[in-house]
Amino acid sequence: MISTDLILGMLNLLVVFAEGIVGTRILLKMMGASTSAPFVRWVYNTSRPLLSPFEGMFPSQTLRGPLTIEFSAIFALFAYMFLGYVIQEIISFFNQRYINAGRSRKRKEQEEV
Repeated sequence: MISTDLILGMLNLLVVFAEGIVGTRILLKMMGASTSAPFVRWVYNTSRPLLSPFEGMFPSQTLRGPLTIEFSAIFALFAYMFLGYVIQEIISFFNQRYINAGRSRKRKEQEEV
């Protein structure tokens, strides 16, 4: 059986990766990074599927020159943070119920003996 700590650790790793990629994209867009750089292309290509549910939600704001603020990406950053927190709380809630049910069962068994 997979432990709850392992599941929560994998969830946190996944959320940190998603937030890191989206956050890096936000910074690169804000600084007007050139898409000719392989790292910038990799970040944009990797973050594209993460941002697809939020595309068109808010307009991007272009400042001077290539400087762009993607409000949809900023919203996605907070959405993934919130989603990770909610899933973590659900897992912890059910794990605690499972542990408490096991303790109650052991107490009843000891009382019967």
